[in-house]
Amino acid sequence: MNDKPNIREWMFRALMFEAEAEQFKSAGIRIGADNEHVEKVLMEETLSPFSIPIRNEGLRMSRIYALINCFENSVRDLIKERLKEKFDTDWWEKGAPKNVKEFAQKRQQATKDNSWLEGDNTELIEFIEFGHLSDIIIQNWLDFSDLIPTQHWLKQRMDELEKARNYVAHNRLLLPSEFRRIEQYINDWNKQVGF
Repeated sequence: MNDKPNIREWMFRALMFEAEAEQFKSAGIRIGADNEHVEKVLMEETLSPFSIPIRNEGLRMSRIYALINCFENSVRDLIKERLKEKFDTDWWEKGAPKNVKEFAQKRQQATKDNSWLEGDNTELIEFIEFGHLSDIIIQNWLDFSDLIPTQHWLKQRMDELEKARNYVAHNRLLLPSEFRRIEQYINDWNKQVGF
């Protein structure tokens, strides 16, 4: 006789557990991990040494940091995707401007030589500055012109977003109107590029 439960037994046990779990939940007993609650507790523990006003400012700024972070990384992904379509595995060597490649190589080497942080240090595009993203797109304009209306449009938005990014990265507070402008530029980009 086979000691392993068959599929019918397994399904029956799963259905019984589901029914019992619903009874526990309706009685106010938590089943499984509540990720939102766990995240909140961890955040409270991490931030507890700081004053409430400083915590509130940090949490408010974390929203805009997350937005800029997602935007910047999605632009990096777009560049990689488009240039890989054109150049395949040589996309970085053939698609990035010489000064950008040199900058990235120096920064990657400095990170390897002097940093106690490991981070993601596998692709050179991860070592460039925000402003370099538009330089790469402009150098390969024909590969991006179907998505972006003009180089001026690109440069204007990227320059403004770079200023905001650097401001946020240096822990300076932004006003609500500045939040809205950043959100508007990123919404414009997302509508235009199709994210």
